[in-house]
Amino acid sequence: MLYVMTLEWQPGLSREERDGALARRAGWTYPPGLTVEGEYWLGAENPAVVIVFQAESFTPIMEVSLAWGDKFKITAYPAVTAAEGLAAGAEALGRRVA
Repeated sequence: MLYVMTLEWQPGLSREERDGALARRAGWTYPPGLTVEGEYWLGAENPAVVIVFQAESFTPIMEVSLAWGDKFKITAYPAVTAAEGLAAGAEALGRRVA
């Protein structure tokens, strides 16, 4: 299943702690069972990072949260592509009773 994850800086982190997160990211790898389609570092305070990924279970999502929860508030959302959303919407509208 497709997901979008947003990471917002935890409040009160020092500049050194934020810089340390960058160094930590350089040596960190995603857990098994999570396939990244894109990782984006935004030019904004929050969210700071957006990750688009596939996961077959909750386990790797929880592992990311455990690994990075000290630096980021992490939220994961189920998602679909625009084409999938349009198809699902048309199907749902076709079943809707007025």
